[in-house]
Amino acid sequence: MPIHELHFLPDSETLGRKVARQLGVPARAVDVHRFPDRESLVQVATPVLRDVVLFAQLHDPNPKLLPLLLAADALRRAGARRIRGVVPYLPYMRQDVVFEPGQALSQHVFAETLGGALDELVTLEPHLHRIRRLSEVFPCRARSLPAAPLLADWAARGRGSRVLVGPDAESEPWVRELGRRSGLPWVACTKERLGDRRVVIHVPDLPDVRRAILVDDIASSGTTLAAATRSLHRRGITHVDAAVVHAVFAPGALQRIEKAGIRRLVSCDTIPHETNGIGTAAYLAAALS
Repeated sequence: MPIHELHFLPDSETLGRKVARQLGVPARAVDVHRFPDRESLVQVATPVLRDVVLFAQLHDPNPKLLPLLLAADALRRAGARRIRGVVPYLPYMRQDVVFEPGQALSQHVFAETLGGALDELVTLEPHLHRIRRLSEVFPCRARSLPAAPLLADWAARGRGSRVLVGPDAESEPWVRELGRRSGLPWVACTKERLGDRRVVIHVPDLPDVRRAILVDDIASSGTTLAAATRSLHRRGITHVDAAVVHAVFAPGALQRIEKAGIRRLVSCDTIPHETNGIGTAAYLAAALS
């Protein structure tokens, strides 16, 4: 079915309008009014056509999730028959098992709640561990788009001999695919975690180059990127750049990374951040259409 219009939540306007332009459909803002007790009154522009996209950047998920659910309900009541949710950064994916007694299984709660409001979910490179497909936990149709084409295209535009570096063993399939797409050599490191903010990165044998591009799906505390950069410098790499998909970046993360000696840091625009340099609008629109 063709998409007729896109509705975006507050704080998602810039990327939402770019996706709508790529799709060639109108972009309409969802109005979210907050009462003094912080309840939300959500209203969508009417009339609502049959097949719509509901676009939301959920990097601050707790205050945004309920307005998103209310927006989906408002769209259905106003005439939408099919709602395709586009959430470029998908939160709550890391808690996929109960690690300690008394914890919630937050991935399942989040997936069942959001998936129950949508007919389809599209996201980019979620941080999955023990599940392989979103369909294992989402009740609606759910698609995870790989970020490898975007990062490989960015990496291939650079000059000189470089090596792609994944910071840990989990990154090996991903950095291998980046190497295949970009034509660059690649290696995957191993990571030893000594605490929340302390890791040791073990770098394997490197090709005879002096430049490296660190690639990762999420940058949060910056600890892994900083440790990997220092390890690469010790192995003779003089220039280290980094490309990440989701720029979560906790307070102090950028300073930690810059202090380690990363020359350039770029991220996809799934989360608005000063490091955004890889656009996702055309890619997301192509997946929808």
